[in-house]
Amino acid sequence: MRKIALGIVSALVGGAMLVTGAGAASATKADTQLRIRSITPDPVVVKAGAETTAFFDIVASSDVQKVELSVAPEDNGFRTMRSKEVRDLESWRKAISFNENDPAGKWKATAVAFDGKGKELAKDEAMFTVEIEKGKAETRISRFSADPYKVRKGKNIYFSGRLLADDGDGWASVRGEKVNIYVRTSGSSGWKWVASDWTDRHGKFYAKTKAYKSGFFRAVYAGDDELEGSTSRSDYVRVYGSWWRR
Repeated sequence: MRKIALGIVSALVGGAMLVTGAGAASATKADTQLRIRSITPDPVVVKAGAETTAFFDIVASSDVQKVELSVAPEDNGFRTMRSKEVRDLESWRKAISFNENDPAGKWKATAVAFDGKGKELAKDEAMFTVEIEKGKAETRISRFSADPYKVRKGKNIYFSGRLLADDGDGWASVRGEKVNIYVRTSGSSGWKWVASDWTDRHGKFYAKTKAYKSGFFRAVYAGDDELEGSTSRSDYVRVYGSWWRR
């Protein structure tokens, strides 16, 4: 009996009794779990004049009573922007809309978990990308002219003008773009191509064609992936006489 008693005392001197089996599991409280499981779509692609909604799926353990989500551009220069509105969906799923005014690039999503008393329990972060598809820039053809205003048949008609684009700070010259010249002759309702030229570094173009019938001339720029097309004003040329002799 004395040896048994001494054994019990020795076990207690260690500070705690060893518990095994199911009893040990119930003595340890599980850690709070919080994770941003997915962000869709990623990248978030926003078209000009439209909005794109991104969905954030978050998983949390049962002790979490509330989850708050916020997003911000990774670039610190945008930290002062107004907070994005977060819509709560089913479970811990959240939705945030993006538009063309949001900065493009890397963004960070931050989820924070709270218990029923408002105490912060856990936090998780995830990165995603926002891509902004800007609309095409507006263009215009200025100072288009068809000269001379009266010409003998068979002689040359000369065209000139300038292609400009709105770069956000004003109208700037557009170089290396093709401009086509069309004519609608007297008595006709359709436009026919007669000449083309490529703009120089000042956005200017020059072309010529043989005069064969009176009509209206105009310059047309078809546009490309970044620039809208445009059409100049019409300029009338009167063609008279014959360019050959019998």
